[in-house]
Amino acid sequence: MTDRELLTRISRSAGQKAGYKQLVRELSLGGGMQRRLLLEQLARMTARGALVKLDREHWSIPKKASGAVPGAGGTRDNLSAGRLDLHRDGYGFVRPNARQASGQDDIFIPPNEINGAMQGDQVLVEVEPPKADGRRMGRIVRVLERRNATVVGVFHYARSDRQQGHSVVPFDERMTQHIAIPFGLEVPAAVEGATAHRVLGAEAAAATASRRGLKQEGKPEEYPSGAKAQGEDSASTYGLKPVPFTDENSLESRVRHGNLEGLVVDVEITSWPTPTRPPIGRVIEVLGDPNDFGVDVEMMIRKHQLPRIFPEKVLAEACSVAHLDLDEVARRRDFRDLDIVTIDGETARDFDDAVLVTERADGGYELQVHIADVAEYVRAATDLDLEARLRGTSVYFPDRAIPMLPMELSTDICSLRPGEDRLVLSCIMQLDADARVESYEIVEGVIRSAARMTYTAVHNILEGDAETRARYAVLVPNFERMRRLAGLMNKRREERGSIDFDLPEPVIEFDAQGQMRGVTKSARTWANRLIEEFMLAANECVATWLEDLGVPSLYRIHEKPDARRVVQFEEQAAAFGYSLGLGALPVKRVQTRGDRRDAQRSGRNVRTYEVPEDIPVTPRMYQKLAARIAGKPEERILSYLMLRSLKQARYSEINEGHFALAAPSYTHFTSPIRRYPDLIVHRIAKALLREGVRGEGEVVRGRHSSPWTHPNEGTPLGFVASHPEFAAQQRKAGPSTSLRSAQDDRAALVPPIPEAELAQIAEETSLTERRAAEAERELVEWKKVRFMQDRIGEEFAALVLNPAKYGLFVELTDLFVEGLVPIDSLRDDRYTWRENTHEIVGERWGRRFRAGDRVQVILDRILVQERRLQFSIVEEGIPLTGKKTASSPLRAKKDKRKDVRSPASKGKKRFGKKGKRR
Repeated sequence: MTDRELLTRISRSAGQKAGYKQLVRELSLGGGMQRRLLLEQLARMTARGALVKLDREHWSIPKKASGAVPGAGGTRDNLSAGRLDLHRDGYGFVRPNARQASGQDDIFIPPNEINGAMQGDQVLVEVEPPKADGRRMGRIVRVLERRNATVVGVFHYARSDRQQGHSVVPFDERMTQHIAIPFGLEVPAAVEGATAHRVLGAEAAAATASRRGLKQEGKPEEYPSGAKAQGEDSASTYGLKPVPFTDENSLESRVRHGNLEGLVVDVEITSWPTPTRPPIGRVIEVLGDPNDFGVDVEMMIRKHQLPRIFPEKVLAEACSVAHLDLDEVARRRDFRDLDIVTIDGETARDFDDAVLVTERADGGYELQVHIADVAEYVRAATDLDLEARLRGTSVYFPDRAIPMLPMELSTDICSLRPGEDRLVLSCIMQLDADARVESYEIVEGVIRSAARMTYTAVHNILEGDAETRARYAVLVPNFERMRRLAGLMNKRREERGSIDFDLPEPVIEFDAQGQMRGVTKSARTWANRLIEEFMLAANECVATWLEDLGVPSLYRIHEKPDARRVVQFEEQAAAFGYSLGLGALPVKRVQTRGDRRDAQRSGRNVRTYEVPEDIPVTPRMYQKLAARIAGKPEERILSYLMLRSLKQARYSEINEGHFALAAPSYTHFTSPIRRYPDLIVHRIAKALLREGVRGEGEVVRGRHSSPWTHPNEGTPLGFVASHPEFAAQQRKAGPSTSLRSAQDDRAALVPPIPEAELAQIAEETSLTERRAAEAERELVEWKKVRFMQDRIGEEFAALVLNPAKYGLFVELTDLFVEGLVPIDSLRDDRYTWRENTHEIVGERWGRRFRAGDRVQVILDRILVQERRLQFSIVEEGIPLTGKKTASSPLRAKKDKRKDVRSPASKGKKRFGKKGKRR
């Protein structure tokens, strides 16, 4: 049933509202799958404001703009629905669902106006008139949808019988209320000795065996697959047999004897909070001690509500489709005789892309990008497809992964393993001698990978390592050709203004026992970059093909930054002596009604505010600034501030270009094993090809030029001022850009997937992508904190990343770990934060701390729950920066003995210990 049909049915019900059981009965829904789909559809429609959730099982049609909304003190004009993000201090912000389209800012919610809502809930907000600075404040009038059916936290017993029950402190610090656990509900109904519900890697299984007394027989499988690896006993999967427990302190023993104090538990919320009462719940799962190996991953999985178990139907379907159809192989274009290779990380198991570069006789290049044809196995509306859509993306933790697809597909039949025939969807690009794309072709094919290469091996080949080059002697010319082409392609992207923030990413290192050994910076060599360049080119060509055909599809868009954020960044960059080069900013002057009233009463002039209008900022401006700060002490902080000024990339059914890449058309096509939007793009492309649409296209000069320009930059040769107009013009041109067979030239293409459904998929996958990124990032920070627990009191060399009003953010030079030096921990002087110069300055001795300073710090304290490290500055040997080189306190005391005083100090009165003047 479509959304329109469901809205029609609810609108015809009494009072324009309907209950879940009523809809199940009227629609004659059968098993759990159909009912789950109905709930998901209702949730999606509620999230975008098409329905209003009245209570747990009832939905209604929103009232019209002229009517009041029940429970709210206003009309639809001052109501907004969105997602609530809380702060640990109690206040929050609501991000309106329509913010991306309307450009609305977040709505500030004071602590006393939260009204029982929790982190991540979809809420309805009554918005007050904007303040003088344009910011908005509101109050939550209703919770539309609860997003925290379960909460992970640390269990604590009640200290006395007078208390209402036990309590659980949520692991998410944004949930400031403890969860009350009534007496008797602290022990799960059933405690399983095995960990069937967990997603464990080989290292975790081995550590579990060692800790719990399991005897290991044989080695873990290199490619664990099948139902066991997904949903059965992880111990048996890796060759482990249980033996009787003898450790009185084991997790099972502690749960059995009711000793849960300090353990991490998963709690089901049975009663939602109110303004006067905390949430109430019951313990449904005991995860273990926070320090136990693997528990941190389990916490993240449950905190972020990540689907972790494949249903039996999904696993059964994966097993049934995971085979190669020889008839399908014979139908496709054959690439099996070519030296096509995959290049991935050392620990990768899902190889979804393979590449080949050849030189043409005219000096140009042919670039082949072959992507695993996942859409051939995951068909629309199947159990596999529904599960993949629910997950949205694979989630990669440091030592394990939660795949979007079962192992039978992700690491077997869809993985482009060497020496095995695999179905692919290929993008064959023709480039001239300067690496400009001239034409492309999208085609279904079959390949046989010649080698499984790693980034390390390719890097060694390009660096001239004799042993590696001898091992891959036949393929060495291919990699050298790839390097030349990638360098030219990178140069072309730089010319159009593509931004390349080369910020290091943390890599967690483990020892042979699976214990964390350290944190290092990831290496980004040309082996990584050449794959990036090839994938970017393929994504652009596929997006261009689909856009020129005029077929609804999914695009990866990155909108131009908001004018307010650009102005804020300009002010911050000016403190370091930098600018984007915008020139005079266009502003409009406004006066608020309240200021005009105050002016009439007081007789003063009305205060005028300058609000920035649309600013013609371009990617090239960011690119040039990134080049200017490269290698400078302030590079890290300014790169971070630049990123904050930009919007987040997202998926959309409407193409708005990709600002950071300076690309007029861009999509995600190259990772269908781990990203659902890529699978959708594959599905659309395959449907068009099988309808007779030719996958060929020519790229006229300027088609891939940046659609963003500024008068100060001039207009590059071949520049297209407005890419939507350009696309329309090319569609009118017909076969020159989108070549179809004669009968298709006269017939309108039927969209393989309706645009309304694509809009829903775009919204869902954007959310699942952010959910996965937050879980991955948070786990890395958690592991960093755990790694530093035994190093309190140690001294480290550090780099000041960002001085702020509450202290210095520093990064340890050797460990890639960040922390804070609180400003009140600087004891040798009274320090203040100077926002205009972006530095912390001592008032008495003039010592300055700026971004890029090298300092020595001592680890003082670890805030585990907040995942923060707290340092203090070592008093000796602090480097001084700034125009004024001040004396250290020790040197200053010696100077005073010699009566060498600064002019400012001569007039000051000095007192001894008891206040006597001396």
